[in-house]
Amino acid sequence: MNASTVFDSVKRSVLVTGATGFVGRNLVAALLADGHEVIALTRQPRQASTEFEGKVRCIASMDELDAAARVDVVVNLAGARILGTRWTEARKEALRRSRIALTKRVVDWISRAEHKPFLFLSASAIGYYGIQKIGDVRPLDESAPPQSMFMSDLCREWEEAAGAAAAYGVQVECMRFGLVLGKGGALPMMLLPIRLGLGGRLGSGRQWLSWIHVDDVVRAMAHRWQMALRDQGRAGERSATNFTAPECVSQADFSRTAARVWHRPAIVPTPGWPMRLALGEQADLLLEGQRVAPARLEREGFAFRYPTLEQALRSLK
Repeated sequence: MNASTVFDSVKRSVLVTGATGFVGRNLVAALLADGHEVIALTRQPRQASTEFEGKVRCIASMDELDAAARVDVVVNLAGARILGTRWTEARKEALRRSRIALTKRVVDWISRAEHKPFLFLSASAIGYYGIQKIGDVRPLDESAPPQSMFMSDLCREWEEAAGAAAAYGVQVECMRFGLVLGKGGALPMMLLPIRLGLGGRLGSGRQWLSWIHVDDVVRAMAHRWQMALRDQGRAGERSATNFTAPECVSQADFSRTAARVWHRPAIVPTPGWPMRLALGEQADLLLEGQRVAPARLEREGFAFRYPTLEQALRSLK
C-alpha cells in the first residue's frame, strides 16, 4: 500500500481466508498497519505464519476456532486460480469446491459463533455478468443479471453461499472484482509479451477490460467496512458492489497504454482461435469482456486513488 488505509478507529479481530494470495497479502498488511488482529485461514499455516512474521494467527481449519472466539469481520478471498488448467468437469468441481464449499464452512462457523461478525466481505468477480457482446457499450452496474454459463454460475453460487450468513444477522457484502492490477496476480504475465516487444491486440482487441488497482481494492474494502458501521440497520442484509475502476478500456487500449508506459511497441496481434482451441470456454475470460461500472462506490462518494489505467500502470512500473 502506498499510504495507510483506515478501516476502523476500534481495534477489531478479522478472519481472512485466502490471506496468502495476491489480494490477501495486501489486505493483511493494511489491517496490521491499522492496528487490527488478523486470523488467517490457510492450507499452510506454518508457512503463512513465517510469511507474516508471526504477527498473524494462522489456522488450517475452521474447527480450530471455537464458538466463543471473537471475530468482528470476515473477509473471504479464498479460491483456486481460475485461469490455467482447461475447464474439464473435474476442474469445474475443484473451482466450486475451493470457493463455495469453503464459504459454506465459514458460514457454518458463523452459525455457531457466540459473537457474530457484523460484516462478511466475500469475494466474487465480474464474471457474474457473463460476457458482453463486442460492440455493446452499455455499462453494467450491480443490478445487471447473471447469464447461463459456467463463470456466471460459479459467481452466483459463490454469492449465494456467502449470502446465507445474513440469516444470522450478519451484513453480507459480495465484492465483484474486475482484473486486479498490482505487482502480483495476473498483471506480470499480461505484461510479459509487451515488455518483450511482442504486445498487441488479443483476438479482436475490442473486448472490454474492467480493472482496478490493488490499492483501491483494499481501500474499497475499508470503505464498505465504514459504511457497514454507519448503517447498522442493514444487519442481516446481502448486497453486492462492483470493484472496478471508473475507466473501462478495450483490450487493445490496454495493450497500447501498457506499451506506452513501458516504452515498447504494441503491434503484434494474437489471434483468438488458438486460445479457443487450447482453452475451450475458458477463452471467454480473455477474448470476451464486460464493461462494468463501479456504480455503487461512485454513488457513495468513494475516491479512487487510481481512476485511470495509465495512472495505475505508472504506479506499478
